[in-house]
Amino acid sequence: MMIRIICFFAKICNRLHIKGDGEEIMATIRDVAKLAGVSVATVSRVLNKNGYVNNKTEEKVLKAIAQLNYEPNAVARGLAGKQTGTIALILPDIANPFFPEMARGVEDVAQAYGYTVILCNSDDQGHKEKSYIEMLKKKYIDGIIFASNTLGQADVEQMRRNNIPLVVLDRAPTRQLCSVIRSQNYEGARLAVRHLLEMGCRKIAHIYGPQELITAKKRLLGYEESVKHFPWYTPSLMVPGHFRVDGGLRAVKELFEKHPDIDGIFCGNDLMAIGALKGLYQLGVRVPEDVALIGFDGIGLTEITQPELSTVAQPIYEMGSLAAKVLIETIETGVTEPRLYELEVALVARDSTKRRTEA
Repeated sequence: MMIRIICFFAKICNRLHIKGDGEEIMATIRDVAKLAGVSVATVSRVLNKNGYVNNKTEEKVLKAIAQLNYEPNAVARGLAGKQTGTIALILPDIANPFFPEMARGVEDVAQAYGYTVILCNSDDQGHKEKSYIEMLKKKYIDGIIFASNTLGQADVEQMRRNNIPLVVLDRAPTRQLCSVIRSQNYEGARLAVRHLLEMGCRKIAHIYGPQELITAKKRLLGYEESVKHFPWYTPSLMVPGHFRVDGGLRAVKELFEKHPDIDGIFCGNDLMAIGALKGLYQLGVRVPEDVALIGFDGIGLTEITQPELSTVAQPIYEMGSLAAKVLIETIETGVTEPRLYELEVALVARDSTKRRTEA
């Protein structure tokens, strides 16, 4: 699905409504040129303040503009100046609370700089994402921010060939050909596992996200590096949850079939942790008395569960706002050198991990 924030793609032409005999009439740039007795190119130079026009001619053009109540279409003016003041944000799943908060950061900064944001939801489907890319290429946007599960290396290279400024949020292709903004996923995973160990957990499992995503891969690697030296460690303690609530619920039931003695679970995102919490309740397993549970992201829903969920919080809003700043800087300066930004994460310990520690 696509959330329509802006019906933006109007017909690209220079015209505005004026009144005549009770009916709406379109005044075009040609009407202005004809009334002023000059060429269309001269009117364009006056409008865009580009090129020399003598004072007398400029006065004639401005007088004609006022008389016709003419105002140029913003998109058409953008074409003349190579900018439209519009950027696109492509998200994989608008239903995940992580992404609306990120989008708010993008929109707030874009608005402060005078840019408009078009929001597209790809539903984690590569073909939808590619159709958005093709549509946006034809609609004269200034740049794109991706927070995408399916963005591939070929897509990035194609946009570079088309000179479309690009910033990737959170989930980047393997080779970095564009600026990327993400958090410290590996360090955050180690922080989560260390917290469970400090709470006395002696056998910790991990519910992980899609391994084609660098974020999920780094979090799984952080878990493995933290526990592989323990005698209880085995690969069967790692189960996929697909970054979804239902995935977390199914994964926790699979884990307890294999390892009923688990006393700690680190989930690769908060949605899976919410699903795992429900699954543990259905199994009659108490949180945190029997199992300590922690997620990753820091979305608001973790504060309203019972018990409240511990999490490794990303600076979600700040990631979105930084992405907008980097993209707008790229648009306005033309500097396209790829940069990597990794923002710090923070442990938020709540009731889901507050269990009695053991020696």
